[in-house]
Amino acid sequence: MSNSNDLSIEQIHFLYDKNQLTAKQLISMYLERIALFDQAGPTLRSIIEINPDALFIAEALDQERNHYGRTGSLHGIPILLKDNIETKDFMHTSAGSIALEHHRATIDAHLVTKLREEGAIILGKTNMTEFANGMSSTMWAGYSSRGGQVRNPYGDESLFVGGSSSGSGVAVAADFAPLAVGTETNGSILSPSIQNSVVGIKPTVGLISRTGIIPFSYSQDTAGPMARTVTDAAILLGVLAGVDERDAATLTTKHAKTDNYLSFLSEAGLKGARIGVYRANNQSFLESAEYDASLFEDVVSTLKNEGAIVIDHLAIPSVERDWKTDVLTHEFAHSMNHFFMGLPAHAPVHSLSELIEFNKVNEKKALKYGQDRLEKAAALTNPMTASSYIVARLDDLTFARENGLDAALQQNELDAILFPAYIGSTISAKAGYPSIAVPAGYTKSGRPFGVTFAGGAYKEGQLIKIAYGYEQATRLRKRPPVIEKEINA
Repeated sequence: MSNSNDLSIEQIHFLYDKNQLTAKQLISMYLERIALFDQAGPTLRSIIEINPDALFIAEALDQERNHYGRTGSLHGIPILLKDNIETKDFMHTSAGSIALEHHRATIDAHLVTKLREEGAIILGKTNMTEFANGMSSTMWAGYSSRGGQVRNPYGDESLFVGGSSSGSGVAVAADFAPLAVGTETNGSILSPSIQNSVVGIKPTVGLISRTGIIPFSYSQDTAGPMARTVTDAAILLGVLAGVDERDAATLTTKHAKTDNYLSFLSEAGLKGARIGVYRANNQSFLESAEYDASLFEDVVSTLKNEGAIVIDHLAIPSVERDWKTDVLTHEFAHSMNHFFMGLPAHAPVHSLSELIEFNKVNEKKALKYGQDRLEKAAALTNPMTASSYIVARLDDLTFARENGLDAALQQNELDAILFPAYIGSTISAKAGYPSIAVPAGYTKSGRPFGVTFAGGAYKEGQLIKIAYGYEQATRLRKRPPVIEKEINA
């Protein structure tokens, strides 16, 4: 029962339709796997909380299917949410902090409402880097005071797990659910997707509502799908995308977004696609364990063999520029104080300053890595009107868009840009543009390697087409050995 064989959405629906599986049985299967491999066994610590109503919801959806058939694209499909996405149920939303471990939301996040409307079962919340890495400059990715350290299922405790949506990446990789939702400010979906050999889509900012998500940055925050296949990620993206009158960023999507991302799934997705290849100049990256020259060359060769038009050695000078931190620090200070102010009167903190004091009082549990980033943000006064912030924000748009991605895409008439690992995450984040991460093999030590395809605003469909073509041509993803070992033991 513990071996679910990495079931896809389509396979689950097939088993449901043939009466060979029920949603209640599937939820029981995943709960058993979580008990065996996440909380015991290899102790991956990817799950921070389980939905106590999951089995009841599954049973109700089984009955609904029996009476009316499938009522949504995710009818009876389990999904995990990062612990900064609010749900109006018996679960808490803490962003990994013990200061918020008792916080229960009064409404569902907009994306959660859309998931429930499509019949998804919210199975639980995933662990994450505390406050999306806004806590401390020395905090290890995937660590939170509430959930502990997330572990990469492809290696021992020393293997980088990626952040901050690490729990979502590990949970999908280890088959604790077929789908998860992560959030990204800069690399927080792409990084754990690469590190854990899963597919992650960081969409255009505004494609998915941020309402009901504990914030970090007004200009860069977005939620996004994480799955084991491009198909499942595309299905989930179509559900999550949509206009929300409460989130001004989504209003720009009214005439730009595409609902049916499945229409872009073509095995010939690479044929004729113009793809620029960015080769990193950062020596520390090139010498790091996150880069494998041979595997990257294999990716480029695959693109050519599958009929893509490759523009190699693409020049984008601003990719590895010294981006200023003012934007994120100032927006974090303002957005988090705004969030804390909206918490109920009985909440233990109502500002960044109160959070800092709370952590000091609970130092033994809360401050394993300190809180220098919180202190830096809390020290700012009028953060959104500071000249350094305004100038840095305008610089970001100029160097990321006009003089960055837009210039490279337009001048070379590109459909996408290929980056090794997630080195292009910052320029895409600053621009607010989409990227998709896909598995691209494993190093000799067994460490996952992946690449990202990046594009212009609202070009998710084109990126999905290219990523799917690459995925189908290679089929490189393997199950984590730590899970295989436990199953076969």
